[in-house]
Amino acid sequence: MNWLLLSRMLGLLGMLVGASMVFSLPWAFPICGQTPEFEERGFWGLVFAILASLTVSGTLYVIGRRTDATILRKEALAVVGLGWIFAGILGSLPFLFSGTEHELYAGTENAKIVRLSIADCLFESVSGFTTTGASVLTELEDPRVKNPETTDRKLIPRCILFWRSFTHWLGGMGIIVLFVAVLGQLGAGGKALMRREVPGPITETVRPRVRETAIVMWAIYMGISVLLTVLLYFEGMNFYDALCHCFGTMATGGFSTYNASVGEWKDHPWIEVTIILFMLVAGTNFSLYYLCLRSKSHEQEGSLLKRFSPLYRDPEFRAYLVILLSSTFLLTFSLMKNHVYPTLAESIRHASFMSVAIMTTTGFGTEDFTKWSEFSKGLLLLLMFIGGCAGSTGGGMKVVRFLFFAKIIRLEIEQAFRPNVVRPLKIFGVSVDKSLRHEVVVYFSLILLIFISSWMTLAAIEPDTQWIKSAGETAEQLQDDKAEKLLDCASAVASCLNNIGPGLGVLGPHSNYSGFSSQGKLLLTALMLLGRLELFAILVLLFPSFWRDQ
Repeated sequence: MNWLLLSRMLGLLGMLVGASMVFSLPWAFPICGQTPEFEERGFWGLVFAILASLTVSGTLYVIGRRTDATILRKEALAVVGLGWIFAGILGSLPFLFSGTEHELYAGTENAKIVRLSIADCLFESVSGFTTTGASVLTELEDPRVKNPETTDRKLIPRCILFWRSFTHWLGGMGIIVLFVAVLGQLGAGGKALMRREVPGPITETVRPRVRETAIVMWAIYMGISVLLTVLLYFEGMNFYDALCHCFGTMATGGFSTYNASVGEWKDHPWIEVTIILFMLVAGTNFSLYYLCLRSKSHEQEGSLLKRFSPLYRDPEFRAYLVILLSSTFLLTFSLMKNHVYPTLAESIRHASFMSVAIMTTTGFGTEDFTKWSEFSKGLLLLLMFIGGCAGSTGGGMKVVRFLFFAKIIRLEIEQAFRPNVVRPLKIFGVSVDKSLRHEVVVYFSLILLIFISSWMTLAAIEPDTQWIKSAGETAEQLQDDKAEKLLDCASAVASCLNNIGPGLGVLGPHSNYSGFSSQGKLLLTALMLLGRLELFAILVLLFPSFWRDQ
């Protein structure tokens, strides 16, 4: 391991993260009303976080500045894995230095206001960068304020909430991809870095030079983000909320500036429709958008249908749409059957929003789906594991892996009764070698192993008293409470490992993770990183042999 090279790369990455905090500073001064004291704390918390980030990162850069070694396989893995951990630590400093507060045990007689702990700050930061959207913050705005036009409703500093949402946007396309786009001297090492961060088993570059690829991907990402912000603004959001919800939508993260999330605009159906469409866009492979822009871009060269042919010809995109349409239909049927909503139109509206929000791993909420039928909740849990397309900002296991897995199972079943037939495994019309087939099977196995072991670990370290509703419960009621704990822990692990955010039970769309212990939050934080970097870039850091020279 080249430690000097690692120090230089982490220093540069840390300075990029620290510098990005500057964009949050102007929001410390609300347009309406006077600047509350906690806004000033938020401003100075950000200032101290910027100074601390630049100091630590600058020191790392100075230590390794004289090395000109090339980034190889080991260094690429280490920079990606440690880089995301380092970014999460630096990103937690604004929460820590601003003294951000939240309510513990909200809605109970034991409710109390406390400052975020170190574990809370790290959880919130990593949740933002990994686009998970899980939160420990409770009341984001004051429900007692009756006239938000003249009085600021926020209970959390606006600049801190902006930074919280901005971490989504930075992590959506990838801080390493941004790193490669900004720095031009990485050479072949940039390709090694991007290969380790771009999600999915197939990582095609859309241009021969990796820095150009990174710039193109970020340009597309920024262009779509600008369009979404403008639309949300003209549909009824103010500029601040439009930006923050654009960040959450395009990064498929789900952080909102309101307790009710997108439900705050339930009287503006076009806002919901717009967010649904852009969540679909964000969950699609961004390489396809570049191919659409490049192919037949002039009218005389072909029709509009030909221009978008890379999208509808892509098997993963077609499967992605089929799964979403099928789940929306099944959810609508379940909602109508159980008379959850009075009309078919309302059932379709909420079913489509939650299907897209959960499968793309955005996690925005308009309704409390924990009150839906058990079938509906089970279907949403399955969508959590599927996730978006490879090369998108979405989390989960990716649609393409399920396509692979289905083909592998089919070939294995055929081999059972036709052992002499050798049939190649094809995806996207191209035969793939056995190494990719092996990688997909290993990935599924590791996800299952990590899910089960983390589920049991979380259930063991979380005290049962968190789930006991009253002191005088019967033995049967206590058993029900423990069953709820087991389901809630499973939901928390599935949600964080697949970068979803909300879960079932106590982790519904209007609840959060504040009730978990510090140890539990640190475990869930690690799961977010594992899910975002697709296991290997984090798991290799645990092997002592990885750090040896030979």
